[in-house]
Order: sequence, then structure tokens, then C-alpha cells
Amino acid sequence: MSIFVRALNLGGQGPSVAIKDSIDVAGVPTQAGSRALADAPPAAAHAEVVERLLAAGYRITGKVTMHELAFGTTGINAWAGTPVNPLFPDRVPGGSSSGSAAAVAGKEVDVAIGTDTGGSIRIPAACCGVFGLKPTFGRVSRKGALPAATTLDCVGPFAADMDSLIACMRAIDPSFGDLPAVEAASIGLVDVPALAEIREAVAEAVAASGLPAAPVKFEHFEAAYQAGLAVINAETWAACGQLVETGKVGPDVAQRLINASRTTQADVDAANQVRAAFSAEVDAALERFSVLALPTMADAPPSLDQAADTSRLVNMTSLVRPFNLSGHPAIAIPLPARSGFPVSLQLVAAKGRDELLCAVARHVASRLQ
Repeated sequence: MSIFVRALNLGGQGPSVAIKDSIDVAGVPTQAGSRALADAPPAAAHAEVVERLLAAGYRITGKVTMHELAFGTTGINAWAGTPVNPLFPDRVPGGSSSGSAAAVAGKEVDVAIGTDTGGSIRIPAACCGVFGLKPTFGRVSRKGALPAATTLDCVGPFAADMDSLIACMRAIDPSFGDLPAVEAASIGLVDVPALAEIREAVAEAVAASGLPAAPVKFEHFEAAYQAGLAVINAETWAACGQLVETGKVGPDVAQRLINASRTTQADVDAANQVRAAFSAEVDAALERFSVLALPTMADAPPSLDQAADTSRLVNMTSLVRPFNLSGHPAIAIPLPARSGFPVSLQLVAAKGRDELLCAVARHVASRLQ
């Protein structure tokens, strides 16, 4: 099945862009990859991010498939279609913005727009070997995106190169300014559990950047991962739980939603205490370093035959979800493949320093072989 759930031709003669099907395009139903929303009425208006893309001259060529209700990490979707991972066809495309990443990796569009609640831009970017940016929470408008209420989700761009990603970010975020110089930048290399080959690739990329680096260890990293899941569960159940009653939600997502319904207010309160502690810990590290570096994924993306039970693969987000909880901007940068699987470097910057993050990411990418 095609990556595109609806082909479109809107806008100017500028770069082509694909829109995740959880973001409104006027006149087109927003179905979020779910049969439960198959009869959704056409959106009455463009999402604000779509309006900004059109105003900047971008050409919207279509809406693309996604993991159902943005509640999964693999991108596998029996109803809306699972995109082929163009560069690694035996691997999952990643979720939930699977179609956005695959459209860029397959050169079907110049850039794409996705959303990231617990890694849903960075994970598919890592799986498909492209760049993907989760901006600072709240920096890019979410008006017209699902879910309507969230303390985690961010709208952001995918691209095959940093210049295209930066240009797209400027289009969707009018406050995005000039990129600063990076000569004085420094990198905190975060100590996290990951496959040895991946840790080596990240260390080599940091060394190749020529920027000074030193190790960083976070006390609350694992707790932030677990706390992020509690918040995602509570907020996704609040937004989508009623759809389970239709009987039309795919079994993997339906089961995750039922499990999410058991999240209590006490769980959320405890998670928000971890949020405060981890955010402060990251803020303190970013007073010492310009950016933090760590793998985007701790292991190789699963093969398609390993991913039948998507509910068992939530730990694909172990290294990305903590920064949704904290709200810091984070970007996935493709590294040379190892042993036939994609590897990705994640950089994280202080809140509101998206320009610095992109500047360092462009510098690091330019040094890669």
C-alpha cells in the first residue's frame, strides 16, 4: 500500500512536503491511521503548521500513513498500511510518524511533518536513516493536530539533510532565528545502556565533530522513561479511549489503550514529580555543555517478522521518551549503518535553543564520513 493515504497538490512551487494523518488539512478527513475514524468528516480548516507551510511556498503533496492513533513505535498498521522502510526494507519504518520518515527516505518528498509524543519523530527518523527534529515543547503550534490536549506532543520536521530541515523549521516556526556559531560549543556524552556497536558509532561521531566532549550521567533517566509512559498512557486514554468501544481499533492499539486506562491520577502525580527532577537535572547539564549526545535507539530497529506484537516493542523509545517528559528539543541524525542496520545519533539542547541544536547538528553531520 502507498505511503500516501491521500494525494494532494496544494500550495506553491517550493519544496514538496508530506503531512502526517494526525494533522488537519482542510477538506480532508483526519483519520490518524484508524478504521475507527474512517468516517471522520473533512477537516474544516488547515492546522496552523499547514497554513505556515503554504504561506512559505511549500507544496503539500499528500497526507501519509502512521501508526494507529500515534500509539505505537513500529509503524505497522494493518488498516492504513505499513510503509516500506526505503533504505532498510527488512526493518520496521518506526512509529508513529512512519509515513513521514519513509516519504523522505524514499525521496518522494523533500520534507515531511510528523508529531513526537514519546519519540514518534526521532524513532522513525532513526529507523529510516533521515533527520528528524522534536522542537522544544510548545515552540511549534499544535493547533489542528491530534490529540488536542497534551503535555508531551510536539510537531516537527523530517528531512534528508540539515539545510532542508532548518528551512522547514523556519517555515513552521516564525520565531526560528539565525543559527549561532558552534566554534565554542561543547558536548556532554550521556552514559546510557545501548548495543556496543551503537555506542561506538555515537562516540566516533562526537569525536569526528572536533568539539570538546565529556561524559554525563543522569540519576533520573530510567525513572523519566517510566514516568513518560504514565503520562502518555493517561493522556492518550483521555483523547482516544472512547474509540475502543467502536470495536474498530486494531488489536495491538486497543490492548495498549485498555492497559492505559488503568493509569491513576496518583501515577500521573508521581510522574510529574519525576518530570520536575529530571528536567532540572538536564537543565543543569546544559549549563555545562551546549548539547547532550546519546544514541537515538539503544538497539537495531526490529525486523518486520520480529514486530508482529507491537505492544512488546515500546522499549524502542527508551532513550528518546525522557526528553518528551522534560520538554527539551532533540534531533535524530543518521550515522553510517553498522552490520546492516541503521544507527542514529540524538542531540539534545536547552529549552528554546532549537537554533543552537540545529547548528550543532549541521556541524556534526558535515563531519560524518
